[in-house]
Amino acid sequence: MRDQYLQSMGITRWVRRESDPVAVDAVTIKTAPQVEKTNDVELTVVQTPDSHMADNLDWPELETQVAACVACDLHATRTNTVFGSDNQKADWMLIGESPGTEEEQQGQPFMGQSGQLLTAMIEAMGLKREQVYITNTLKCRPPENRDPDENEMMACEAFLRRQIELVQPKMILVLGRVAAQSILNTDKRMKDLHGKVFEYKKTGIPVIATYHPAYLLRTPTDKRIAWQDLKTAMRIVIGESS
Repeated sequence: MRDQYLQSMGITRWVRRESDPVAVDAVTIKTAPQVEKTNDVELTVVQTPDSHMADNLDWPELETQVAACVACDLHATRTNTVFGSDNQKADWMLIGESPGTEEEQQGQPFMGQSGQLLTAMIEAMGLKREQVYITNTLKCRPPENRDPDENEMMACEAFLRRQIELVQPKMILVLGRVAAQSILNTDKRMKDLHGKVFEYKKTGIPVIATYHPAYLLRTPTDKRIAWQDLKTAMRIVIGESS
């Protein structure tokens, strides 16, 4: 089945004839890549009378607080918040930038064509969408699908941090420049971030950034680069579990 999903990503798979049960596309994991440290400056949640810290909340409480949040101006224009979906105990956590129109309407992350491509990427890794946890750095859609501003990102940061604490994933896969710059606390460009191994805030959880599915739909020639990024992440997770 993986060949079918790779084909949908525009990737031609070459496989060695000899079998290797612990290989990823015939690349055997020997050692995990060296983790690159990032600036660990903690972001502070914007505090207003209606904004509360998310520490120690369980899943239902956290989702309720996200739905009621008015910490930034986006609450005035939203139809629905987009909290997250699928497996809350997953080894893999996928984090995008912010909801789009279809996501806001349905209250679910990564719908439409971007969601279809993301599903193909997940299944190319030998997983199913219900085996991973998917969310965004921002829980509300910015008007006109613009990039979120710093205050909006800061207002949602505690919600995302608590989601990561609850999931405790073995790998965080960050999708897109905006999400990567926010989570890694950097202003580096995507071409300087993708495929490298970072660590999330001294937790020991590895982070790998790759291109957002919406970008890959516009620039299909970079699907091959994204697949290499996914294989790097797969090597780390398989290495930890072997």
